[in-house]
Amino acid sequence: MLSKTSLLPTLLTLALSAVGAGIATLLAIPAAVLVGPAITVSLAGLAGFNLEIHPRLRDLAFILLGVGIGSAFDPNAGAAVLRWPLAMAVLGLSLWISMILCTRVLIRRFGFDAATATLASTPGHLSFVMSIATSENRDVAQIGLVQSIRLLALTLIVPLVALIMGFPFSAVASLGGSPMSFVALGVLALAGLGVGLVFQRLKLPAPLLLGGMVVSGGSHVTGYVSGSVPSALLIPAFLVLGGLIGTRFSGITWGQFRNAAGAGGAVTLIASGIAALAALPIAWALEMPLVTVLAAFAPGGVETMIALGAALGFDPSFVAACHIMRLVILTFLIPVAFARV
Repeated sequence: MLSKTSLLPTLLTLALSAVGAGIATLLAIPAAVLVGPAITVSLAGLAGFNLEIHPRLRDLAFILLGVGIGSAFDPNAGAAVLRWPLAMAVLGLSLWISMILCTRVLIRRFGFDAATATLASTPGHLSFVMSIATSENRDVAQIGLVQSIRLLALTLIVPLVALIMGFPFSAVASLGGSPMSFVALGVLALAGLGVGLVFQRLKLPAPLLLGGMVVSGGSHVTGYVSGSVPSALLIPAFLVLGGLIGTRFSGITWGQFRNAAGAGGAVTLIASGIAALAALPIAWALEMPLVTVLAAFAPGGVETMIALGAALGFDPSFVAACHIMRLVILTFLIPVAFARV
């Protein structure tokens, strides 16, 4: 049971997270349910409030997030990946090069330690990255700032580039599948917990989140389960993660913030530049519009990029397959890169 001393700070953190998510949504900030809570909770922590997320609530959120991320891997997406093997191979190579260059820049130019630089340079998979950073007690404040800047910048850059290239668009509703049954969700969550505990014994990063992803992803790819985690559960899970990020912002100086802002801009420019260079030969080889491949390779938020691609009238299966494949590649690439440092 939650004690009174731990319950009050947790409730206050959750309340601030909800307020932050609401404000971020009104301001149309990308990943609002993650970035908004991180901002409001961090500001409250800087103001002297005692804020925390109880470990049991944190673990539950990680499992739900893992199941939610894994639900994006369905049989149709898997077939789409097989139709464009060249694009997927080049995408994987570009992600690896991007992480190497960004990590070196963050270490040499901005003074990041190797582990923090590796996580901050990851071109996507934000919830996975922040879960690893939190569970491994890394500099969540710096990583969160750099990653948030990347998300914000890419959400502005992609439509701007499309408009410059003559592709006007209108807003569309958020894309996503219908919710899975609560029975299926319960089975996946329990199975994910079991696999996550095994991963924990093996000392893998973010074991509960990874366990949920493996179980959910495998079930969706094979077709045994379909549908996504209900938003009534997934949104609170993101609020918890965002609030958890915010609880680590206490004590950050303005100098650190300025350094993180510069690092975020550098990471965004490098990752975007490499993605653009990788998109050029793929657009030529597959005879696709360059802007379509740019949207598919852009290291922005998965939901945001897929929605932008649909609004611009791009090939939705190609854009979605590339971004889903980016998550698959990063799921393996991030732990490997992190383990090396």
